[in-house]
Amino acid sequence: MRRIRVLAALTALAAGLLASGQPASATGGTTPRILHAAPDGSGTRCTTGHPCSLTGARDAARRIEGRDIRIELDDGTYVLTRPLILGEEDSGRGGHTVTWTAADGADPVLSGGRTLNGWTENPDGTWTTGVPDGVTPRQMFVDGVRAVRARGGSCPASVCDATKTAMTGAVATGIAHWARPTDVEAVISVRWRNYHCRITGVDGDLLTFAQPCWSNSASGTDRTGPAWDTTTVDSTRYTKVAHFENANELLDEPGEFVWNSTLRTITYLPRGGEDMRRARAVTPATEQLLVLDGAHDVRIERLALRYAAWDQPNTGDGYAGTQAGLTLTGATGPVDHAGRHYTKPAAALTVRGGRGVVVDHVDFSRLGGAGLVLEGGTKDSTVTRSRFTDLSSGAVYVGDTEPLPDTERAGERNTLSYNTIRRTGVEYTDSVGIWAGYEAELTVDHNTLADLPYSGISVGWGWNQPEARTSVLRDNRITANRITDVMRVTDDQHDGGAVYTQGAQPGTIVSGNYINRSAYGNTERDGNGIYLDEQSSHIRVEGNVITRVGYKWVSNWADYGIDNHATGNWTDTAAPALTGTGSTTTDNHTSLDRLPAEALKVAGAAGADGRGTVERLRPDLARSATVTQSSTDGAAIAAYAVDGDTTTDTRTLSEPGAWWQADLGAVRHVGQVELWNNTSMTTADVDVQLAASPDFSDATTVHVTGKALRPTLLTTDTEARYLRIVHRGTGRVALAHVLIHP
Repeated sequence: MRRIRVLAALTALAAGLLASGQPASATGGTTPRILHAAPDGSGTRCTTGHPCSLTGARDAARRIEGRDIRIELDDGTYVLTRPLILGEEDSGRGGHTVTWTAADGADPVLSGGRTLNGWTENPDGTWTTGVPDGVTPRQMFVDGVRAVRARGGSCPASVCDATKTAMTGAVATGIAHWARPTDVEAVISVRWRNYHCRITGVDGDLLTFAQPCWSNSASGTDRTGPAWDTTTVDSTRYTKVAHFENANELLDEPGEFVWNSTLRTITYLPRGGEDMRRARAVTPATEQLLVLDGAHDVRIERLALRYAAWDQPNTGDGYAGTQAGLTLTGATGPVDHAGRHYTKPAAALTVRGGRGVVVDHVDFSRLGGAGLVLEGGTKDSTVTRSRFTDLSSGAVYVGDTEPLPDTERAGERNTLSYNTIRRTGVEYTDSVGIWAGYEAELTVDHNTLADLPYSGISVGWGWNQPEARTSVLRDNRITANRITDVMRVTDDQHDGGAVYTQGAQPGTIVSGNYINRSAYGNTERDGNGIYLDEQSSHIRVEGNVITRVGYKWVSNWADYGIDNHATGNWTDTAAPALTGTGSTTTDNHTSLDRLPAEALKVAGAAGADGRGTVERLRPDLARSATVTQSSTDGAAIAAYAVDGDTTTDTRTLSEPGAWWQADLGAVRHVGQVELWNNTSMTTADVDVQLAASPDFSDATTVHVTGKALRPTLLTTDTEARYLRIVHRGTGRVALAHVLIHP
């Protein structure tokens, strides 16, 4: 009997050596088993000297019981032609965890890209190469820098008139004479929606587009709701095609490329210093690099995920944006106005029905879709200290669009913390940094979000539709995040905010966030700090620092969004009280021209590193000035321009030489002037005069060409007592805000 026991022990020890490359623990499970993988791994032992492939390591881990498992990836690029899928059998069992991580000193990259070689120089300075079969290149990166599909200028609605079925403008744009118009896409933004549809035909001046992309972008589907039809391509809010892209006739800027679907070639115009004989050009080709489907107790650590593709926009579905990066797909579908059947973008990493999944220190970059999706009832999972940058769509999507899922499919107790999100939504500009649907006890804490085209953090779904009025939304926390330079004006997305919510979600709090420059420099009164939209209810907004926003620092416009409370916040503007029934706005510090020490402490502690700089406010001389104007239209008095509220407007009559004026009471140094236009953008082509004498005989004049923005910033650096804004023709001077900085 003793001999049998010894043989059994030796057999177990040998199995441990084979599986992990190191001795088995005498305690039977306290030491993790370590498996090794390498880009060229093909062994069966998964040891340091005999590493496996990724799938080999996964399969070896399935045979190990009773221990934590670490699968360590050696340095290098793991090129994936299909996703690595981890399921229930790849989970930690019996209280143990399976960890996928980098080996010590290694920087492993999971890549869905294909390297493009064999470039040939053309006489015009462009370079051309063939593309591997099965790959439709929508993005390309040269030495890690994103190239741009060749694009032209915008086309106004008066020329490119969109209808339910087609668009005019083929002749005026020149598309009627282009060599390959059916490779070209129209890119359109209407308010918060973004569309990318490929041209399928040219008939005289008429352009037709891929289906169902165009039908889903137009009114009449009854799958987005009557109210939403005001933001379709054939609505009155449609103003232009932002640009057409992917035509050789548009290839005129360094860093642009064109895909020819017939010849299966890419032609590229290099940037200065790029030599395509030595440069590394990569196009995303594989969708979804890593999928956890029903896996639990799994950790993904210290890996990089790059060059994942998203194929849908290349199909007939195209990209018919609905909101926040979700799209309407399919020619038919259920009639639903609450967004239950919209499609999320493909992501480099998808967790579906996960439990206890940890994503930590993962680098998501150079992606054709989104970074990460947690869906299908994922619970108790965390995403921490990860980086998302240079993504075509949004960074993180959490949860789903069904308001009352069964218990198994309900998203609960997930956490996103200490992550950095920059330059996402590069291609699909209606996407957001972090999106969450119907989630409960979600924590979004200490993240840094910057340089985003639309909203930063969006939690909740369903608008005010009957299907969404009762949901699982509750007890979510959006805390201590740093959100800067969002809703960028150049991307032409509107009606959003740095923090955006929908739906009744009792117990939800938005607190301790630092928000700076949301829709700053906008062309209209739009873009909020914290936006409690539609049916947002039972939400507390406390102790946030909110500066330099294009419209309201906090907005709760709908009377059916109830019981919201904003208190103890710091902001440089004022705004109307919250509108919803039972909502309150109390004890906030508004219209500040400098932040107190407590606010600076809150703002500085927000974000992933807790050491971010805080853009200081500048003292405002105008608020103590005596203000007058040439005439008054209705109740729009001159003082509304210095009341610290960008939502109230002064307005003169339309008359020759209309003016608004501030008297500082004494000659002061004036370093900068801010002009905030009013709602309807009536202030345009004005002179800003600064003078020491009341007759302006010694005036310094700065001319504002075109419509003033929100704000227009003028560097003046002069001595003056009087400031006058005067219309040199016939028209109005109408302003929401004027600030005079020393």
